[in-house]
Amino acid sequence: MNKIPNRAAICQVLMEHAREDRDIVVLCSDSRGSASLAPFAEAFPGQFVEVGIAEQDLVGIAAGLAKCGKKSFAASPACFLSTRSYEQAKVDVAYSNTNVKLIGISGGVSYGALGMSHHSAQDIAAMSAIPNMRVYLPSDRHQTRCLMEALLQDEQPAYIRVGRNPVEDVYEEDRVPFVMDKATVLTEGEDVAVIACGEMVRPALEAVGRLRQEGIGVTLLDMYCVKPMDTEAVVRAAERCKAVITMEEHSHYGGLGAQVSQIVGAHCPRRVVNLALPDAPVITGTSKEVFDTYGLNAVGLIKWVCQLLK
Repeated sequence: MNKIPNRAAICQVLMEHAREDRDIVVLCSDSRGSASLAPFAEAFPGQFVEVGIAEQDLVGIAAGLAKCGKKSFAASPACFLSTRSYEQAKVDVAYSNTNVKLIGISGGVSYGALGMSHHSAQDIAAMSAIPNMRVYLPSDRHQTRCLMEALLQDEQPAYIRVGRNPVEDVYEEDRVPFVMDKATVLTEGEDVAVIACGEMVRPALEAVGRLRQEGIGVTLLDMYCVKPMDTEAVVRAAERCKAVITMEEHSHYGGLGAQVSQIVGAHCPRRVVNLALPDAPVITGTSKEVFDTYGLNAVGLIKWVCQLLK
């Protein structure tokens, strides 16, 4: 069982590169522990900035450092980073086109027991609506590593959302079919297309395995790149299947499902079902309890696939 969360994989990649690249700088808003970035702060104190509980300052300072030639990685809980510092993300980072990577930690309902104030069920929609801002939700630690390696090679703004808890591996360490800004096709079938992102990819993969035993073929896409979305992959999957199901740890509004619906509606009309969090404050509990309540698990996906095919 994997015990390494995606946030720890981010820290590991940054530390590996920071030894040679002194321009890498990491910023936190009193969140180095929850972001798993304490090892970075200890190893590279001259490349670490602690701004305290001040998310707007976090993003503004990160953008200022980027304008001075630094490669800024600003980490904060996704629920605060995507709301309290939204203007700074829009203006200081995206509009100014600065080399800032915003890392939203404990995304979705990772802080499940703390309730709606600590949930980030709107961040995909909010960040996707900002011009120049890319949005990524890696599905496991291995894909997270590949994504971070790629982001270190460019100078454009990006928002990366990861959860708090370890996620069971989707890929093998040395076999990650990663192409920047291209969806990964995990399985192929002719009945239903399933498009998932982030922590939803693993339960989707489990569901596909069970459905295969029942003779149901599913095309499963890991859409880690929500923006820019791989339109070609979405159209190709939808065209070969009878219906499309999206699965995300986010509101129904403006997230993965909404964007997939726009693409499918414009290019190859099919019925699209969006499995997501409800338009209401969700229950308090662990991530698993929240997912189980709203059918964001393998059982829930299997139920919908069978219902659509019926």
